Amino acid sequence: MHLEEKIKKNLNLFSAGRFDEVITNSLVLNKKFPEQQIFYNILSLSYQAKSDFDKSIMILNKGLKLFKDNIFFLNNLGLTYYKSNNLKKAESLFNRVLEINDSYVEAINNLGLLKYDLNDIEEASRLFTKSLKIQPDLLQTNYNYSALLQSIGKYDEAKFYLKKVLEINENFTLADQSLAMLNKYSANDPHIASMEKKISNLNLSKIEFSQLNFALGKAYADIKDYNKSFEHIDKANHLKKQVTKYKLDIEIKLIEKIKKIYQTIDKKKISFKYKEDKIIFILGMPRSGTSLVEQIISSHSDIYGGGEIKYLSENFDNFLKTENFEDESIINTFELYGNEYLDHLKEMNSTKDIFTDKAIMNFRWIGFIKKIFPNSKIIHCKRDNLENCWSIYKNDFKGGLNFSNNLEDLGGYYNSYRDLMKFWKKFFDKDIFEIQYESLIENNDKEIRNILKFCELKWDDNCLKFYNNKRPIKTVSFSQAREPIYNNSINASKEYKKYLTVLENILTKS
Repeated sequence: MHLEEKIKKNLNLFSAGRFDEVITNSLVLNKKFPEQQIFYNILSLSYQAKSDFDKSIMILNKGLKLFKDNIFFLNNLGLTYYKSNNLKKAESLFNRVLEINDSYVEAINNLGLLKYDLNDIEEASRLFTKSLKIQPDLLQTNYNYSALLQSIGKYDEAKFYLKKVLEINENFTLADQSLAMLNKYSANDPHIASMEKKISNLNLSKIEFSQLNFALGKAYADIKDYNKSFEHIDKANHLKKQVTKYKLDIEIKLIEKIKKIYQTIDKKKISFKYKEDKIIFILGMPRSGTSLVEQIISSHSDIYGGGEIKYLSENFDNFLKTENFEDESIINTFELYGNEYLDHLKEMNSTKDIFTDKAIMNFRWIGFIKKIFPNSKIIHCKRDNLENCWSIYKNDFKGGLNFSNNLEDLGGYYNSYRDLMKFWKKFFDKDIFEIQYESLIENNDKEIRNILKFCELKWDDNCLKFYNNKRPIKTVSFSQAREPIYNNSINASKEYKKYLTVLENILTKS
């Protein structure tokens, strides 16, 4: 096989997500053909895809010794640091690329994404528009810019760039899905017909089929064809479950392990050198009202809405894998996590001292969070269990939450979540403020006052006019959190109740 054929084969394997095969092949080829830059890049990207960031960094540094100031290697190295949450290092590498070549659009786009993550919307927008001036038909930049515009409520502009994405590649189904979230469909909307036509394309991947089905599920709900809506939503979840191969028992064991480890830590009476009291953690299951609560609180003149900050969850996940729970080790590890987290808050584009963190799955780590930040505020958002689970099932969550793609898994996970919250309440009953979504909708003035009182914040009328808050909202609740409080979402599962018997039975067992 000629070298060109080997390169093509590897690229095809990479596109198919067969990263282990790419790595095996590329390690051999990289050793045999060290002058071929593509093997360094595809190796590093494959390691990135497997979250093996150390090996990705190692292979790129090896390449940079041979090809000094290679902008492709430097950009991918920045991308590796970015994905491993070392944003300072990533930013310095992207800037280094742009010092060498200020028109390299991939680095401009990556730096724009990094700034977007830090909520520096003005700089991110400048970088995306700069990239598009250089290369107007770059698909990823058009899509990223549409996401930014959507997050700040500029929906018409977001639609413009999503349609442009589909002109560049009509089978980029993520754009169809994003458009569906922005559209309010009528029966003869041409986008429905377009998606139905695409769904017959057998060359799409399971994830692409899933994205189209989620989009069509939303579209048919808009036109009140609930049978077709559920058919597409159920198909979307079934396809995604086939890809993730999620196993509920692994997650339940993890939750039991969290309890056991916390009890071990709590008995040791471990204390830390600092007490940070300027963080409000808003948590609970997805679609339980967390985005709305954060939008309300972050409308306060003293508060900065940080959105979903993933540092603690990712670090605690790693902590559970270490199996090292000695006193000194725990103190050092948790202080490291705390310092890294606070450093990240300082990087955000804010002049305010009090932050919200709406990483919803932080409910798993409440005890650990309170060990690191004992004076932090914890707000637990709750919702009617069937309503909550249905709202989860009909939405597509990127980057995890794989329990959501099967009704039995979803019901089982929800019961484990409720059990874990009961566990945390034994230790922190007075430290956790619980807000019921339905109560917030029906008695918003009263409940908002209760929230601010718990957070020890003075009253601010802006919290009642939260829909005027221009901060970016990057969750699937981006639209609802920008509107005045309405009760359309109450009892939204009633049209689908005949399909949810199994889920309802599981939820009533707990």
